[in-house]
Amino acid sequence: MEKYDMAIILVHEIYGVNEHMQSMKERLSKLGIDVMCPNLLHNEISYSYAEEEHAYKNFLQNIGFENGVLQINQVILKLKQQYRKVGVIGFSVGATISWLCGRNNICDFIIGCYGSRIRNYIEVKPACPTLLIFANEEKSCDVPKLVDMLEEKRYSFLEIKRFDGSHGFMNPSSSHYNKLLANQALQHINKFVQKQLSENFLSDS
Repeated sequence: MEKYDMAIILVHEIYGVNEHMQSMKERLSKLGIDVMCPNLLHNEISYSYAEEEHAYKNFLQNIGFENGVLQINQVILKLKQQYRKVGVIGFSVGATISWLCGRNNICDFIIGCYGSRIRNYIEVKPACPTLLIFANEEKSCDVPKLVDMLEEKRYSFLEIKRFDGSHGFMNPSSSHYNKLLANQALQHINKFVQKQLSENFLSDS
């Protein structure tokens, strides 16, 4: 069976597959990559940002990080039958799930955007190229300290970019949205993804 070049799995925040995830899916698709966004909530209706507390409680009680990883790993394994490379990009809790998916060899690259809960899993050693994007301001996490701890690990596959914004700075629907920083972060993501694509082509030549 012929395999296509690359697919990306987009892992959503606590709110589900909302407008932000749909716009990210469209943006990534413009790179010539097939993008899937599995609904971990198994609910057609996403939570609003005003329902943050309820959405977070639902995530912890009914999904959780390890269950989220299991769901995404199943999607990875399925897509690996069709694509030469499969990457995972996640936001917030989705970033932490993505980080945990990178501890084995079943996916080809990881991108995590403001995954503050990674602080509970710093011993996870990435087994594939990994880009982490952090906002300096997190209400529940000392990001500079977290970044220092990760950099001390000297993980060979890990690349970290830190931005002087708040959690959600890449999301146009967030009160913390910063267009300039969002564009800079997206440029890093595009460059990282393009590198994975070019390496894929080189390996086939």
